[in-house]
Amino acid sequence: MNVSDDFRNAKADFDRNGFTVLKGFISPQETATIHENLTRYVNDIVPELTPAEVLYEDKDDPETMFRLEAMQKHDAYFRGLFLDARFVDSASHFLDDDIVPRGVELFGKARRIGNETPPHQDGSYFMLEPPTAMTFWIALDRADEENGCIRYTNGPHSRGLRPHAMSEVLGFSQGIVDFGPDDLALEEAAVVEPGDVIAHHCMVVHRTDANRSDKLRRALGFVYFGQHASVNREAAEEYRKKLFAKWENQGKI
Repeated sequence: MNVSDDFRNAKADFDRNGFTVLKGFISPQETATIHENLTRYVNDIVPELTPAEVLYEDKDDPETMFRLEAMQKHDAYFRGLFLDARFVDSASHFLDDDIVPRGVELFGKARRIGNETPPHQDGSYFMLEPPTAMTFWIALDRADEENGCIRYTNGPHSRGLRPHAMSEVLGFSQGIVDFGPDDLALEEAAVVEPGDVIAHHCMVVHRTDANRSDKLRRALGFVYFGQHASVNREAAEEYRKKLFAKWENQGKI
């Protein structure tokens, strides 16, 4: 790809801090089109999904939906956007590797009741060796300190995988057990507008606060693995089965 000076700077930030913000990466017109297709997806496709593919803060209240899984499997529009060269080529540039596209998710926080996300590294979920993966977090609404923007701990992604333990937060089953003041001192809030895109490495530590505001906070997550990373598929599938069985037994899904 033809790499601009701005993109070189973004890559340097990504390598140094584990994340970077690409301001205005998606135009206002395309952002509006994404919103239109998300509304269509919620109306037409969500009613047919399994409990593992759509999560709610309150399973009896559709307005509290906060997660959609594997959207690329169910819809040509989101699959096409996910495979667009803008994202695939950029992911390859950030990871210094060829890319294996993995999935599209919606990350939402409902007004006033959207839960916090515990500090974690995505690599704890991915079970990759080596941990070469990244996510593009595409803001659909403004995300700020009031409605639960992502807070990143600058730099420690280079320290390797931190110890995680089971979390009780639905949709975010793992949390870092030794997260503390040293992490908070390095923390940066990524305040973004609709159309901004955050690129973050799977080893960067990040979390969010709860949404206690009257504002929605939604984003699409595009996940890409490096071609040379191997997934422990047996362990990943076994963990997923146990997790969803636990949530079902607790009446959360």
